[in-house]
Amino acid sequence: MVVSVRGAGVVVTGAGGGIGAALARRFAREGARVVVNDLDAGRAEAVAAEIGAVALPGDASAVIGAALDALDGTVDIYCANAGLGSGGSETAPDEVWDAAWDVNVMAHVRAARALLPGWLERGRGRFVSTVSAAGLLTMIGAAPYSVTKHGAHAFAEWLSLTYRHRGVKVHAICPQGVRTAMLDATGSAGDLVLRPTAIEPGDVADALFEGMAEDRFLILPHPEVAAYYRARATDPDHWLTGMNHLQRKWEAVD
Repeated sequence: MVVSVRGAGVVVTGAGGGIGAALARRFAREGARVVVNDLDAGRAEAVAAEIGAVALPGDASAVIGAALDALDGTVDIYCANAGLGSGGSETAPDEVWDAAWDVNVMAHVRAARALLPGWLERGRGRFVSTVSAAGLLTMIGAAPYSVTKHGAHAFAEWLSLTYRHRGVKVHAICPQGVRTAMLDATGSAGDLVLRPTAIEPGDVADALFEGMAEDRFLILPHPEVAAYYRARATDPDHWLTGMNHLQRKWEAVD
């Protein structure tokens, strides 16, 4: 099966670089009408100019209205890609936790609120959530990120189970390390866990299109994540012990 997006109205948040820019480029190459959203206006405008898209800089939570205007009233595909890679433990300040929750979870909820009435009326729509493998598993040294990415995954699951019979397709992209600025910001924890198997942003976009063609909810650009996820569910204590070994290894070198 091949999914055509030619002529579709697509919004990609956090598309000024990294995975978001790769998604925007791939959708544009496939003939979609793309809106590029990013907090950084210069980066959004640069990507939009490169691919012949519309730049709508600003908060991802507030982009839907302007995107509908730019796309003649129809958003067919929404890529909830903007995210905060907040590190730290339970001791991270409340404002760090609040910001991670707002961007990594509530921005998705607000987008769904705005888009679902139209999608349900038309009987079609596609919601793509960039969750990260941290949302299926976890990530050492990054409690706010891990916890809120679990929330993003849970919300994507809920959307899918609630609306799939009404024509709404949902995909949760769950890569491990991707060669982006966010990976660079993870420091020694990322060097230990993510960088050895890191892939390019374009590989993530390719995985999404393969997953859309196969109508899969989980998009795993790193296939080994499926085995980790299975092991976690089958024997959580064994899996947690293994992750704790990684934690101790990180503490020894950090």
